[in-house]
Amino acid sequence: MRKTTIIHPRLQLPKRSRSELDDLEEERRNWLGSLGAVSPFQPLFDHLPGVCVFAKDGRGRTMFASRGILDRYRMRHEREMLGLTDFDINPRHMAEHYVKDDRRLLSGRAQMIERLELWFDPQGLPDWFVVTKLPLADARGRRVGIMGVLRRAEDHEKRLPLFQTVSRAVDMIRRDFARPLVIADVAEACGESLRQLQRRFHSAFGTTPQEFLIKTRVLSAARLLEETRLTASEIAQRCGFVDASSFAGQFRQRTGMTPLAYRRAHVGTPS
Repeated sequence: MRKTTIIHPRLQLPKRSRSELDDLEEERRNWLGSLGAVSPFQPLFDHLPGVCVFAKDGRGRTMFASRGILDRYRMRHEREMLGLTDFDINPRHMAEHYVKDDRRLLSGRAQMIERLELWFDPQGLPDWFVVTKLPLADARGRRVGIMGVLRRAEDHEKRLPLFQTVSRAVDMIRRDFARPLVIADVAEACGESLRQLQRRFHSAFGTTPQEFLIKTRVLSAARLLEETRLTASEIAQRCGFVDASSFAGQFRQRTGMTPLAYRRAHVGTPS
């Protein structure tokens, strides 16, 4: 778990015809038939609490998505997800990270990818989730796809020495990110020096508590851009940014888009 990234699904998805979806389902059957070991395992994943499972072919197209994945992307049926790539369902800057990881797995340069990602929990608060990806091989041992698991970090993991030192800080940031939060004050509340918290935070998340705070604010702002008509100044205030200018700069630095461009890309120009 060396990286911390923000992921937020795109709401505007490419339209596919019924015949195109039928062709994709046939391709999936052929693809699954090429795997070294195939069983009717898919329905089981819909009944694993807190666990989301997915699989992609060598071209990065989604071939399987459990109920948890569909819920996160606000889809009712698996056919809606079938054949979509990371670039279809995620912001471009995030899709590029995922594709880079997949290439490492498919090329054999990596045997496993572990990543820590920021998501919204059911209450709308940002929280951290563990993603693990492995390569899929066919009957000849050739790497033909990627399979992965997304799950929320468990309480027992937060009690491990490494996470225990930062879990309280994470909870404070999640709860108070909209306030003028000072990381030095967070460190003091956790009984740590600022330097200690930064070092331990980086060991656990691969980033600093300052960056985690900013990304949490950006993630919350992205949600408001998509779901409300609030102005940039109003969103900046609600998400803890100093002002609209600071919000725009931080948002663009981490998403590659201005807030206005992001809103237009995800929900269209407000009437």
